[in-house]
Amino acid sequence: MATDYKNTLNLPRTGFPMKADLVVREPERLKKWQAARLYAKIQAARANADKFVLHDGPPFANGDVHIGTALNKIIKDIIIKYKTLRGFSAPYVPGWDCHGLPIEFKVSQEMRKAGNTDADATSIRKACEAYARKYIDIQRTQFKRLGVLGDWDNPYLTLNKEYEADELRLFADIVEKGFVYRGKKPVYWSIPCRTALAEAEVEYQDHVSQSIFVKFPVVGQPSTFVLIWTTTPWTLPANLAVAYNDKFQYVQVEVAGEQYILFRGLLPAVAEKCGWSGFKEQPFATEKLARLQYQHPFIPKRIGKLYPAGFVTSDTGTGFVHIAPGHGLEDYGLGSSVGLPIYSPVDDDGKFAHTNDLPADQQMPKEMVGKSILEKHGKSDANEAVLHELRVRHALLHQENYHHSYPHCWRSKTPIIFRAMDQWFIEIDHRKFREQALAEIDRVKWVPDWGVNRIKSAVQTRPDWCISRQRTWGVPIPAFYDAKSEPILDAQIVRNTADLVEKHGSNVWFEKSAAELWSLIKPRNWNGAEAVNKSNDTLDVWIDSGSSSRSVLMRRAALQHKLGQASRLLGERASANGQEAAPTASARAGETPALPWQSDVYLEGSDQHRGWFQSSLLLSLAGNGAAPYKTVLTHGFMVDADREKISKSKQAQGGYEKPQTSEAYIKKHGADVVRLWAASQDYRNDIIVSEERIAKVAETYRGIRNALRYQLSNLYDFDPAKHTVPDDKLTGLDRWILGEFSKLEQEIIEAYDDYEFHVVYQKVSQFIAVELSSIYHDVIKDRLYTDPANSHRRRSTQTTLHRLVTGLCQMLAPILAFTMDEAWEFVPSKSNVSVHESNWKPLKFSLSATEQGDWSLMFELRSQALVTLEDARRNKTLGKALEAKLKLIGPKTDLQVAANRKEELRELLNVSGLEVEFSTGAKTYISMKADGQKCERCWHWETDVGSNSEHPTICGRCVAAVKQFKA
Repeated sequence: MATDYKNTLNLPRTGFPMKADLVVREPERLKKWQAARLYAKIQAARANADKFVLHDGPPFANGDVHIGTALNKIIKDIIIKYKTLRGFSAPYVPGWDCHGLPIEFKVSQEMRKAGNTDADATSIRKACEAYARKYIDIQRTQFKRLGVLGDWDNPYLTLNKEYEADELRLFADIVEKGFVYRGKKPVYWSIPCRTALAEAEVEYQDHVSQSIFVKFPVVGQPSTFVLIWTTTPWTLPANLAVAYNDKFQYVQVEVAGEQYILFRGLLPAVAEKCGWSGFKEQPFATEKLARLQYQHPFIPKRIGKLYPAGFVTSDTGTGFVHIAPGHGLEDYGLGSSVGLPIYSPVDDDGKFAHTNDLPADQQMPKEMVGKSILEKHGKSDANEAVLHELRVRHALLHQENYHHSYPHCWRSKTPIIFRAMDQWFIEIDHRKFREQALAEIDRVKWVPDWGVNRIKSAVQTRPDWCISRQRTWGVPIPAFYDAKSEPILDAQIVRNTADLVEKHGSNVWFEKSAAELWSLIKPRNWNGAEAVNKSNDTLDVWIDSGSSSRSVLMRRAALQHKLGQASRLLGERASANGQEAAPTASARAGETPALPWQSDVYLEGSDQHRGWFQSSLLLSLAGNGAAPYKTVLTHGFMVDADREKISKSKQAQGGYEKPQTSEAYIKKHGADVVRLWAASQDYRNDIIVSEERIAKVAETYRGIRNALRYQLSNLYDFDPAKHTVPDDKLTGLDRWILGEFSKLEQEIIEAYDDYEFHVVYQKVSQFIAVELSSIYHDVIKDRLYTDPANSHRRRSTQTTLHRLVTGLCQMLAPILAFTMDEAWEFVPSKSNVSVHESNWKPLKFSLSATEQGDWSLMFELRSQALVTLEDARRNKTLGKALEAKLKLIGPKTDLQVAANRKEELRELLNVSGLEVEFSTGAKTYISMKADGQKCERCWHWETDVGSNSEHPTICGRCVAAVKQFKA
């Protein structure tokens, strides 16, 4: 009876499945991690290790986790897992931003729909807290599903009373240093939301405004007009002056009996728009403009003057800008400098109103009062009322649509207005604070490096920070008002409020009367005015999240660095690379070293240069004396295949055909594919997400998984303690692949250290596809399957595979968190712990220069030989490569290595025979039919097939293997 030699082969065996089935298996592994308290075990094991702190920027506690937020959390988790594997204590404390407009706006809508239109502040706040906590639980579950490890049971929440108390203590320090003042200045105002907005809460969108030329009559010069241009007709009732540029040349133009004064450079454009022809012009001395007075076009009793201003530009308009100090920052600056009232005749609902700032006869016509500025269907009642008044008085010279980018409220998506009102501000130029902030920015490392210019620009140009909000859901500003309505804001009052809030939460401010609060908060030995009323304003939500340096980094001992750690670690890393240690970003010459509470990394989207990065910097520098971070990483926006930004708010409004939530992608592909996609993106630019791109990454994932399975399946009988072959006894092919893998590992570590995860993705996937799958895995099949199980050559290769799979699991664990942990359980001697508990110590394996040269030459010969073999196959003179014998003919200098390492080169070529012949001519490759017969077991063509009567159909090597085989 013939022997079935297939049963004598060392065929692969493993429980690591080929089909990933991530959607099913990942939740099971997640339960396993939670049952084992994996995060706590990791922290305990590294309790005495050097600290690495990535401080989490808190997402809003509303809605499902958006794919952009998922990417942010994944990148953070990759960093934390990598640092943990490299031996650091890298705790991760997740956080949530719980106060603010998005939540209150949504809750108020729901309350109105339910018929509750007169809810008090306490009721609204309780509903907001319930809403926030609901979504904290939802998002926490979704973040965990992404494979993110962290202190999920003890996150930081900006609504927690301890957090709020520390926020107020930081605010008290800033008050005490003189940064905070109350003033009347124009601020961004959202009409639907009835609140002031921060710069970071404003987004620019295309908008169509009404562009008009208006005739301002010159006093004492009949039929003579200063011609102004504006795109906000509704601001004309607030006009108190006109600005011109004293560097311009102005002209007086006569048209149909009327005289118009305007900038000479814009005359052609104005004439074309107004249909002027045959007009006369004459120079108008610019110095005379300052002596002119004009009459308001529809408020006859209001007389104004003209003032020079550098912000008047020559690119559009007329060369004159109407000035409403209550409705624009430049207008405010000019008005303040010349003593004009900061006049803003608009109420909280965005409607025209009379005020006490001007005499009654200088107010707008009473017919305008109550007209709303808020646009509906592209028009606003306020604009229409002004345009009507201008037409009636023949003051409207020209009107047209003007397309431009205009600021909109990020929540209501409606155009904002600039509106002057009494608010609390932080003075950015207090004691040269702006210059200090710019200097501190230079002490931080910005990745990518363009981030430094972006945040510098934001800080250089920002106005004073309006920190008060006319909202209910937030941390109260602990201010009072005396009997004369003068504000009382004192550092000790704020600190006493913080103590009260730490006991009872910030709701106490809204639940108690002003008298009750004053009795509890009034400082001892107070000799100031007595409080009569309390402030109902809340702090800007960016104060909330921006205070986390005090409320989180300084409060939690687990996040504290050891003194001197930063500089020592830098020196160690530099020494390892053979470099001289450079000073840290926070400890350059003449500067103080990093502080124990400073975070190593902040990582958020590029919009946070105007948001959290900036608010955190300004508050920490003002209150704590230093930036809260050493390095700031920035990623781009999430965009779709058409490069349109994908936003959470648009998702909530049903703006996408398919949900752009992390859950939607995970349910289809699994978390590890989404994680691999996140790692594959160069996050320094905008990030495209589409089914096509994720499907392509899924193919790469399958290639990685198959490579791991191949390696694991050939280690089923390998015991590292018994079978490991020493480095100097490994076969040449094994030594070559370990040398290549060692180089890869160093490159991957460098990429991780530089936060270039797309480089990790590219290099690992390339290595697996080429060096492993196309070369090494393909070549070693013969020795693994057909050599005697305990042969030196097979054990050498198993030693190599064990080192490769161990390294690959650790190398990819930060990215493929679930899959590498699953694979790790099948690595011999590794199954007792999670891969995330392991220490990644890179393989140090290098070949001598001679050995490297030999393998480089053999691969050159291989490339040329494969062409010859392919030609033979194409000509049908050969079938499979094992049917061939290859003859190399050429100079000894070219082929000496081939002659010395003939068997290794034959194996590399996967042919049955190889001959090397020296000659003086050029190298020649000749393919021919292999000698002997085909071995039934290994399929090699060998001359000794049939030499053993017991096994007449197999070669001598296979006979030995069969005799040693144990089923």
